[in-house]
Amino acid sequence: MAKEANPIPQGKYVPATRFGNLIFTAGMTPRNNGVLIRTGKVKASDDIADYKDAVVQAAKNALTAAKNKLEEGEKIVQIMQITVYVNSEPDFTKQPKIADFASEYFCEELGESGVGSRAAVGVAVLPGEAPVEIAIIAGVGK
Repeated sequence: MAKEANPIPQGKYVPATRFGNLIFTAGMTPRNNGVLIRTGKVKASDDIADYKDAVVQAAKNALTAAKNKLEEGEKIVQIMQITVYVNSEPDFTKQPKIADFASEYFCEELGESGVGSRAAVGVAVLPGEAPVEIAIIAGVGK
């Protein structure tokens, strides 16, 4: 199975690390080939569906980084935890709805194994003014 290219780090870190049967990803923003596909704060007046593509891109980057730590014959058997940081205005309170796009993506890719515990956190700013950043912890098995 050919590996997809890792997301391009924007600093001195690696996209993912592995300890035993757990893979921890760095926070992934919605970058495609190193370029953010969307920027700016998530506003209360916005339709959250407008952010789906950005959230899915960030989730895809995290899953790609995790899969690239797999050895021959291994697979992701469980998403253990998802952390979704949302660059949102103070009056935006639908961070869990934004995070649902990531959860749905992981379920599309991994079935019920894509459901993990989750935190959706509103933050004041993210790198490059990204609207979202996602990190996962994934369990590995045969």
